[in-house]
Amino acid sequence: MSTLVTGIGIAVAGVGAPGDLLRPRQPESAPVEPRERLGRKGLRYKDRATQLSYCAARDALAEARLLDDDGRALHGDRIAVVASSNYGNLDTICRTVETIAAETASAASPMDLPNASSNVLASSVAIRFGLTGPNLMLCNGETSGTDAVRWALALLGSGRADQVLVLGAEPDTVAARKLTGQDTAFDGAAALLLETQRTAAARGARARAGIGGHARGAGLADCLAGLGSHDARTPAAWQAPDTTGTGGVPDGVGTGMPDGAGVLDGVRDLGLARQWRGASGALGVLQCAASAGWFAAGGASPVYAVTGGGTSGPAAGLVLVGPGEAG
Repeated sequence: MSTLVTGIGIAVAGVGAPGDLLRPRQPESAPVEPRERLGRKGLRYKDRATQLSYCAARDALAEARLLDDDGRALHGDRIAVVASSNYGNLDTICRTVETIAAETASAASPMDLPNASSNVLASSVAIRFGLTGPNLMLCNGETSGTDAVRWALALLGSGRADQVLVLGAEPDTVAARKLTGQDTAFDGAAALLLETQRTAAARGARARAGIGGHARGAGLADCLAGLGSHDARTPAAWQAPDTTGTGGVPDGVGTGMPDGAGVLDGVRDLGLARQWRGASGALGVLQCAASAGWFAAGGASPVYAVTGGGTSGPAAGLVLVGPGEAG
């Protein structure tokens, strides 16, 4: 039985809908301005990744019809949050450490210290929208966003929550650029509202896509084999991972990529990792949103969404199906 995606929110420059993620990236697009989308209230002293996550989370909850007129979640005690970010509050941490090293701990800003917590993104979103279910934060490298969806499936399957808000966010900050060695960094967030078929049907929620399975393996071949065990059909399309370690996918992917991807010879690569380089912990969540855009445009099922799988790291993947098959 598929888990349903009933709400999607995206806060990425030049992206107004999930289908836009599959179109050529517009580098001249202005960065997302959270104050224009949310107003100023509650944004002061919040880091960039948290502000972007607020935008995406609000839109996903609203689309799933889980927000009241005051911007608080309906039945928030049964909604969990699982967030993913590898560089989210890195700028705050670096700034705080530099201040303490140059002066003393007493010189650190009391406004910065809460944002130095490793789970600040997940907890801040939960507080803003009144989501008091389980709360998890992942910082797990290239597979982090995909792993966040996997943890959401586990929470739903165990009955710990009726819905799970999954977030992936990475900010374009000086600290992120220094760490990655890139001239520019990805700047954006995506959110998914996940729930079971039974819960969605009970409240008349509309599915945007379904998640039919998850797999993780020591390499790309193991991961793809695991995805095939969930859905034996040849994928209609796949979202290839970044195997270069720099956010890009080599030319010719899907026609003999190392480590087992040759089993997908001839399968269309939707190219998200190439389009949105450096998305890192947000990539797996963006892939799910983009798959919903693929289905909305008439794309067939299933779609494999895969992250990781480089020469020295594991791979994680999801099987996504269209709303007609999911609900």
